[in-house]
Amino acid sequence: MKIAVVLLNYKDYAERFLAPCLASIKDLHPVIKLDLVIVDNASTASSADYLSKCAPEARLILNDNNDGFAKGNNDAMRLLLVEGYDYILLLNMDASLAPDALTELVRVAEANPLAAAVQARLMLDPDRHLVNSLGNAIHFLGFGYCQGYRQPFVDNGSMIKEVAYFSGACVLLRAKALREVGLFDEEFWMYNEDQDLGWRFWLAGWKCLLATHALAYHQYEFSRSVQKYYWMERNRLIAAWKNYSLFSLIILFPAFLAMEIGMSFFAWRSGWLPEKRKAWFYFFQPRHWLYLLEARRSARRSRQLPDYKILSLFSGKIWYQEIDNPLLKYVANPIFSGYFFLARLLIRFFRQ
Repeated sequence: MKIAVVLLNYKDYAERFLAPCLASIKDLHPVIKLDLVIVDNASTASSADYLSKCAPEARLILNDNNDGFAKGNNDAMRLLLVEGYDYILLLNMDASLAPDALTELVRVAEANPLAAAVQARLMLDPDRHLVNSLGNAIHFLGFGYCQGYRQPFVDNGSMIKEVAYFSGACVLLRAKALREVGLFDEEFWMYNEDQDLGWRFWLAGWKCLLATHALAYHQYEFSRSVQKYYWMERNRLIAAWKNYSLFSLIILFPAFLAMEIGMSFFAWRSGWLPEKRKAWFYFFQPRHWLYLLEARRSARRSRQLPDYKILSLFSGKIWYQEIDNPLLKYVANPIFSGYFFLARLLIRFFRQ
């Protein structure tokens, strides 16, 4: 069995996080031979030198530009798929693994042949008693968020759980599924690329799982950058456009329209309306239309399951502490949850 770990570096990430991350990899139970690939985005002579000294056993992929999370990881995965690896572990440089984490991830993957992705249970670091992600949820209007965020972990005895999509911070990906479904969509650049790939896995008949006994710790920080809203808003709409059936898009269109009005008001109040406008403008530029059409055709070609069989994994409400507010909790979530309930009934009735 051939397994590789992929780390992605950008600027000073390696100097801040690489040492504990590498130490956790070296301390893994030596049951499985492991190879290491580090991708250095916006590589410089100093960053390449630092990586080669700290991790002389690693293969380095040096990218002149910051190619984003999607392409950076894809560069490594393409190489590993050609070389016949069975599994690829994507690991954020600001994360570290428990000694038996990889063994448990592989055990779950081997016991579940349809598992395309097996995510570790991500706990926050240094608040190691609090959850970072127990798998990620998809709101039916395209939002993605961590399940269980900043909650104490409660062990109910379940070793695996099906999740809508995985966190790219620590996930074991099956090479066979990647060859069939494809890699991250590089158009996403950053944010929602793991959501899109997880969605495509499910559509193609694969599964995304959480291995609760595989433990990883993540020095996660919720970004307050205004620029991120462009990517998040644009990419959630791209994911929905790509992956929903036409019937589902028609049924859900009124909810999307209402949400866009609400998000515009929220963006205006929060100071990122220009980013929201930029996200809309993306869809009206003819140079993007060919990509949007082909991305949708590609998802349709690999589809094995109808939407109604996947929507049970989706959510009608958004629950994420970093963006929680009374309007979301007491107004938006109840309204959209009700709409989602009725839409699911209709989509299931027509077996779409």
